[in-house]
Amino acid sequence: MASVRRALQSGLNIPLIKRNPNENLNMELSIPTHFRCPISLELMKDPVTASTGITYDRQSIETWIELGNQTCPVTNQALKSQDLIPNHSLRRMIQDWCVANRSSGIERIPTPRIPATPTQVSELLSEIALSSREGDRRRCRELVAKIKALGMESERNRLCIASCGSGRILSNSFRELARGSTVNSTTGVMEEILSAVVGLFPLDSEAHRHIGAPESLEAIVSILKTGDLGGKLNAVLVLKELVASVDAEQINVVAETDGLIEALVKLVEKPISPQTTKASLVATFYLVSSSERTAERFVEMGLVSLLLEILVDWEKSMYEKALGVLDGVLDYKRGREMAYDHSLTVPVLVKKMFRVSDMATGFAVSALWKLCMNYKKEGGDRAGEGFLVEALEVGAFQKLLLLLQVGCNGTTKEKASELLKLLNGSRERVECIETADFKGLKRPF
Repeated sequence: MASVRRALQSGLNIPLIKRNPNENLNMELSIPTHFRCPISLELMKDPVTASTGITYDRQSIETWIELGNQTCPVTNQALKSQDLIPNHSLRRMIQDWCVANRSSGIERIPTPRIPATPTQVSELLSEIALSSREGDRRRCRELVAKIKALGMESERNRLCIASCGSGRILSNSFRELARGSTVNSTTGVMEEILSAVVGLFPLDSEAHRHIGAPESLEAIVSILKTGDLGGKLNAVLVLKELVASVDAEQINVVAETDGLIEALVKLVEKPISPQTTKASLVATFYLVSSSERTAERFVEMGLVSLLLEILVDWEKSMYEKALGVLDGVLDYKRGREMAYDHSLTVPVLVKKMFRVSDMATGFAVSALWKLCMNYKKEGGDRAGEGFLVEALEVGAFQKLLLLLQVGCNGTTKEKASELLKLLNGSRERVECIETADFKGLKRPF
């Protein structure tokens, strides 16, 4: 048994008896031998019986099995089954013993929850699949709520549920309910399904196929527009998971869903929670990076102006994501044209080069680089040196020089060096101002 304990030592947190802080520390209390786990030799909190008839504490024997052992630690017999049967009688005896010894500082062990089993989960999933095919929305919602509650009880349960293919089955049920019926009649159960699916990330390719089906995407857009706060959050989280996992061609199919781009922009424009806004920005990042057509649709919805407002007034945690989306939009001519025409573009990008994160610095330098390298062809009224002068006035040269001195990654360093060379020719004719002072800038809104 000593070798068993050594084998488990790295993967097992041995439970200790909780003692009352007012107990007599000099008092010796003997734990009955049959209350001790044969592996940890500590008081069992959740006694379970293995197929060999030996009772262990659940945490100890499960850790033993997870380490790849196929035998009973006490008898060395092969475990014919890994199913563990709760020993309720022994657990009640242990609880009674704890109560009887309360004066010695022993706390009663709580009644443990029985963990979910693959058989139990599979049966629930089969019922969910059947009820969704039959269009029984009420029954489907009850079953999804039940499986979601199981997953929230413990990480062990969540992993068990995920391993049974729940992501595929739940996403297919979402698709089944979205097909051939009005979304308004199924919104409640579909929001419940999305909530359960979020707890099963990452999804596999089959689940992505179900969620990415036209009928599923239409339902997601409807929830983004009319769902409650939780429904909108789960819908955009599922959308983010989808576009972050599929190729550009599939992303373009997603982007063509009627009303999807408008719904995402509205969530950024009129935020309902920080988490929803962040997820919307990440989903938008993948969408604008997929094609020029998609990026232009976002730009026409006023995305550039919204992003610049975020970078001026919102919380710091949003900056990195907003800069990433802005940098993606500036890959395309229409995005750059909108940026040239906005008075906040240059001062915001220069200001955000520091004090956010290395990634944010990279996005800010990249965005400024794209604008400066294309300004002569696309700058309109700012053609010539106008755009460069503006960048110099808000301290771009000094910030870039400092950035090279403190260090940055290869791509950012390369673009910063090119920007310095480009700006250097106009330095003598420019008086710099503090980039933090936006009050003197005329906003177009």
